Amino acid sequence: MRFIHTADWHLGRQFHGRSLVEDQSFVLNQLIECAKDQKPDVIVVAGDIYDRAIPPPDAVELLDEVLSKLAIDLGIPTVLIAGNHDSPKRLQFASRLLAKSKLFVAGNVKSPCLPIEIADAYGKVSIYPVPFSEPAFVRLVFPEIVLDHDSAMKRILADIRQAHPHGLRSIVMAHAFVAGGTTSESERPLSVGGTGMVDASHFSGFDYVALGHLHRPQSLFAAPEKETLFYSGSILKYSFDEVGQEKSVRVVDMDATGQFTSQIFPLKPKHEVHRITGSFANLTAAVQIDVAKDDYVEITLEDDRPILNSRNRLSEIYPNLMCMKRTESSATVPSHNRPDVRKTTDLELFRSFYKSVTDTDIDVQQEAFLIQVLEQMDQQQRETGNSESTAP
Repeated sequence: MRFIHTADWHLGRQFHGRSLVEDQSFVLNQLIECAKDQKPDVIVVAGDIYDRAIPPPDAVELLDEVLSKLAIDLGIPTVLIAGNHDSPKRLQFASRLLAKSKLFVAGNVKSPCLPIEIADAYGKVSIYPVPFSEPAFVRLVFPEIVLDHDSAMKRILADIRQAHPHGLRSIVMAHAFVAGGTTSESERPLSVGGTGMVDASHFSGFDYVALGHLHRPQSLFAAPEKETLFYSGSILKYSFDEVGQEKSVRVVDMDATGQFTSQIFPLKPKHEVHRITGSFANLTAAVQIDVAKDDYVEITLEDDRPILNSRNRLSEIYPNLMCMKRTESSATVPSHNRPDVRKTTDLELFRSFYKSVTDTDIDVQQEAFLIQVLEQMDQQQRETGNSESTAP
């Protein structure tokens, strides 16, 4: 059986105030093309379909368009589970009706967790959809005490394992932070005051585990000798610490015994993400910086002096400048290096200001004109002061 594993679409997400719906549409069209080419038996989407519980209308429209093309136009069974960003009840609305169109949606944890069965030339494969398992909600399903994410997942999987027919191939979909996984800045913590981690060993005994939540593509071991846990990662880079990551979906081929091979199908973003560090002069020269005009950029300035209107001036070169920082060494100027304005003349202050704005020294003619203006201002102040002192 061939299936595509993807997760963490986060439809409707904003990146430093910029809507990413067009970017998400761009890469999801590549997923659709991948499905046309690879002809999978099923597509599994392991949570965080939306970025928030009440998504914006354009995100809902995009999901409707993508799922219609996959499940209706291409006729590929597609399974979705809710992640920690999703509203379970909203996501699974009309799920019984959608199942008739080969679109299966699991929002809430249920007992028993009934499998979705997909058949291939070798027989059936049971796909168990395990949505994000908030311990408080898991306690409503199972009578025994569930203390945290780890004990909740352990209880859910034990329930599935007990009911699963011996010898039948199995895929578990789950949205969780499995211990040993590498995080990114763009993930929302699963618990307050704790890690929210679950032990990888709870997933032992299943042929393939399709995970969501961590945005970096990676794999983990349910047992020392068997690598069966996979995060497909997010479809886009949602933070600047993901620079250098290649986003993708995973195409998996499973044989009659449950053994599998997989390949990565890369997703090319509409806008690449870059971190740039340098002086204002070098960044405005922009001759050796390998950044496309429309890429999303975070800039860290190394200058040890303030640059007037630096963001607007840099935005003329980098239209999608999302974030600006300063290096620690340049963020503050040591007090012993700061000029004492009380001992600085107006002419010296303007020279410094002119240099910081234009990066050049004021010329002789400009300075002569400035001196004339300063003398006129000084004379006006004296005349004003004298007139006020003699007023009745």
